[in-house]
Amino acid sequence: MTAIFADKGLASGRTYLLDAIEVQTLNVLPMPVLVIGEGHMVIYANTAAEDFFQSSAAVLKRQRIDDLVAFGSPVLGLIEDVQRRGASVSEYRLDFGSPRLGSDRTVDVFASPLPSQGDAVVLMLQERTIAEKMDRQLTHRGAARSITALGAMLAHEIKNPLSGIRGAAQLLEGSISDSDRMLTQLICDETDRIVKLVERVELFGDERPSERDAVNVHDVLDHVKRLAQSGFARHIRFSEAYDPSLPPVAGNRDQLVQVLLNLVKNAAEAIGEDAMDGEITLTTAYRPGIRMQVPGSSERIALPLEIVIRDNGPGVPPDLVQHLFDPFVTTKAQGSGLGLALVAKVIGDHGGIVECESVPRRTQFRILLPLHQLGQGSQRKA
Repeated sequence: MTAIFADKGLASGRTYLLDAIEVQTLNVLPMPVLVIGEGHMVIYANTAAEDFFQSSAAVLKRQRIDDLVAFGSPVLGLIEDVQRRGASVSEYRLDFGSPRLGSDRTVDVFASPLPSQGDAVVLMLQERTIAEKMDRQLTHRGAARSITALGAMLAHEIKNPLSGIRGAAQLLEGSISDSDRMLTQLICDETDRIVKLVERVELFGDERPSERDAVNVHDVLDHVKRLAQSGFARHIRFSEAYDPSLPPVAGNRDQLVQVLLNLVKNAAEAIGEDAMDGEITLTTAYRPGIRMQVPGSSERIALPLEIVIRDNGPGVPPDLVQHLFDPFVTTKAQGSGLGLALVAKVIGDHGGIVECESVPRRTQFRILLPLHQLGQGSQRKA
């Protein structure tokens, strides 16, 4: 037997015992699991629960479940219902938000009594946003690809006449006054701006195969950080929390640099040039247990490699978070709304997903990617 002791000051000194096999079984589950004892004390937390609550098991076991959820959370009533009835109860789409976890944490809760431990209750949490994010990724990916034809059409139907307009404006400069020459310069500048916008849209129609190989994401992140610190983010403090044992990803290094540089630049712009305590945090981790089904087939791919870019800026408006990766959606006054759509396309082409979570002072972009398989070697993939 493995003894798990509740804090005597909060749980009347009661001792709970969990069998070693029970502990081992609960610890390998990919979903957060808590065992709640007398006085709502947490007497056990598995590894997934540590990640979910961003606290170690030792810290969690010194707290009550009331301290981990919002005041008046329906989870508390659910625990009492299980203790009273002695039967399992499940509830779906419960708000599990709190100041520590953030305001947008919706979970399905499965609660069961633990007969061998008297009034103890096992809570298993399944975050709804994980499944919903997977669904949204398919929408983001489709949205990015839906403008592939638009990019080709714009390139053909707009760029050619624009070059003619610019050429005509340049010819006029030789026969007009200096005051009117400002107007021809304006025509040229605006024409160049439209061409650049069209070229960015045209990237979505680029179906040329690209080289894929084993890429060390830490090398990519370090390169992106150096670029940022030497330019647009020189006023911002960077911190890193890397998993040094992380395996390589199968990808295109240049494209991954482009994606991560775009996200870091967005974070720096969100923080602003006048911020005194601006910080961008780069983290990597290995997250087993996350899989996604490949559209149009029964194949399921594992996405264990996690990259997170977090900033302490003001956050993204809640009504825009779910649409950030759609083309032409932007929070910037002068933005084109194509940067994050391109990020979604590139990550999707790598077989991964990207998602945003945002509350004031904590916005993070989370990328999940498949690992490079031994013997995979360099390959070409559209």
